Amino acid sequence: MEVRAKKALGQHFLTDQSIARAIVDALDSPGDVLEVGPGMGVLTQYLWQRKDLNVKAVEVDAESVDYLLTHFPEANGRVLLGDFLKVNPDVFFKGNFNVIGNFPYNISSQIFFKVLDYRERIPQVVCMVQKEVAERIAEGPGSKTYGILSVLLQAWYDIEYLFTVGSGCFAPPPKVQSAVIRLRRGSRTSLGCDEAAFKTVVKTAFGQRRKTLRNSLKPLILKKAEKEGWSAEDLASFTARPVFELRPERLSVEDFIALTNDFA
Repeated sequence: MEVRAKKALGQHFLTDQSIARAIVDALDSPGDVLEVGPGMGVLTQYLWQRKDLNVKAVEVDAESVDYLLTHFPEANGRVLLGDFLKVNPDVFFKGNFNVIGNFPYNISSQIFFKVLDYRERIPQVVCMVQKEVAERIAEGPGSKTYGILSVLLQAWYDIEYLFTVGSGCFAPPPKVQSAVIRLRRGSRTSLGCDEAAFKTVVKTAFGQRRKTLRNSLKPLILKKAEKEGWSAEDLASFTARPVFELRPERLSVEDFIALTNDFA
């Protein structure tokens, strides 16, 4: 019995066993682990061999769940049919848990946003994603690939680009290269600014990333001017600062925090 890869689910099954072992070995945080999208168990089989891990898995594809239950006795009671984006992690674990998986490329960004929602409970993430996404997340300020997800994730996690995976390691082969990254929860406990406002500033800035911040953040600037009752001179003074001459990819997480406080 083989599971047919479904395009609608963004499925590309990893077939290279050495890559699978390397991904599992990259997870160096013991304890509870939630695997996202185990498919036919290429990672799962090695995860279950590790005595330092308590592994559960969530899989949206019923055919894959049937395959796991048929081929792996360990799967019974440890694999849930469900959508990671919709499942409450409390179904699996009450405390902290790590996340691992070959993330479906069409929802990888959504998975990372959910990780951020549970960042106080997720000390580590090891995952394979599209190479372009991996580079975007891991890159620092100044790179053309640095963007919204880079800033939001780097605010809370230390991110390592581990290795590249060629398309020939999958069935069916994807049209893009893949990469494995590791996210380790950093020491930051607070942004030092309003978190919702921080997200708004970051998303608004990168919404027009080719423009300077003076232009891309214009809606927020005008909103603050109205709130504060600024004169034309006040507005000109606020936007004359050097930071507004920059494009968003030049700003670090700390720069975005400072900018957010400027709009408070």
